[in-house]
Amino acid sequence: MKKKLFGIMLILVLSFPFGLNAEQKFDVERLLKNAADQYLCMMKELHGSDKFPKTYNKYMERLVTSNSKWWCSGFYPGTLFYLAEATGNTELYDEGLRMLKLLEQEQYNTGTHDIGFMMYCSYGGANRIKPRLEYKNVLINSAKSLISRFNQTVGCIRSHDRGPDDFVVIIDNMMNLELLFWATQETGDSTYYNIAVRHADTTLKNHFRADNSLYHGINYNPSDGTIKEYQAGQGYAETSAWARGQAWGVYGYTMAYRFTKNLKYLDKAIKVAEFILNHPNMPEDLVPYWDFNAPGIPNTLRDVSAAAINCSALLELCKYVPADLSDKYYKAAEKMLRVLSSPEYTAQLGTNGGFVLEHSVGNIPAGTEVDVPLTYADYYYIEALCRYKMLNDK
Repeated sequence: MKKKLFGIMLILVLSFPFGLNAEQKFDVERLLKNAADQYLCMMKELHGSDKFPKTYNKYMERLVTSNSKWWCSGFYPGTLFYLAEATGNTELYDEGLRMLKLLEQEQYNTGTHDIGFMMYCSYGGANRIKPRLEYKNVLINSAKSLISRFNQTVGCIRSHDRGPDDFVVIIDNMMNLELLFWATQETGDSTYYNIAVRHADTTLKNHFRADNSLYHGINYNPSDGTIKEYQAGQGYAETSAWARGQAWGVYGYTMAYRFTKNLKYLDKAIKVAEFILNHPNMPEDLVPYWDFNAPGIPNTLRDVSAAAINCSALLELCKYVPADLSDKYYKAAEKMLRVLSSPEYTAQLGTNGGFVLEHSVGNIPAGTEVDVPLTYADYYYIEALCRYKMLNDK
């Protein structure tokens, strides 16, 4: 009888997800440790390969991977560095260093605006933990590659390479400015800073509607800077509010304020945060539908990646705003963390290909990466946990 009882208890322990139950204390240290254990599982899935994890195919039970040129390549090493820093796990740190070698060649990649994501999230993390001249040089070369895509007439960094008469800029590109702001801090060369500010200002002027929702993409005329068309991109429609785009907006302008202390950026970050939190279609648990205007709400998909980005952004934004807003944003972010850390969105240990979170949405209009784990969802969730820990350790 004792053996039978022990067996039942063991099954319950092994089958229980490693996220939080509603009754459990919010234990950020435990969540980081569990995430580190999950990423050790992902390491084993990769088997020391030269590939970068993108998502997990649950039907084929295998990781979906990319080479270093994919825009998400920097998120896996970046997450490893966050987890290694938070937990002291040297295996994760060493795996991050291994991935840097595979990414190193991308410092000269002028064919993508996402080099900021790719290199700052990865090499920037390594340099944060243990600054080295080699990391700094890679990052500066990456910044040089990024500004090669800047058009003085348009006032932006080109996002997608289309035809010669097209100059497409997407809201995601705000995130890549962090690399440029950092480059000026490190080198004293204001070129990077000035381009970042010009891009942020042009985006501020053209991407936002009166209600602080935004267009995912704008196609400019590269010869005179006029707007040719607005683009729905990964959102439901040209005039809808794509959830992850809104998240890039609040994160991007919060980050821009951090470096510039320009109040117009802080004001925009606040307005976008208010749009997100107060939207009538925002679910009670603060994990947004993939588009705030998606058809079929509430019977449509959520986007966990948007929630993770929002959460991390709010945990920074709460440091810059008056006390009443600070309390509001902190509590909203804490709620998001608790929800994302619950069994509803956190995978069981050893499952999900090693990814921590489930139920993200990549690109519904294109039918790709729908209701799956995504590497950037994990990155911003772990960043949010680390930011939450830092705020509460003070």
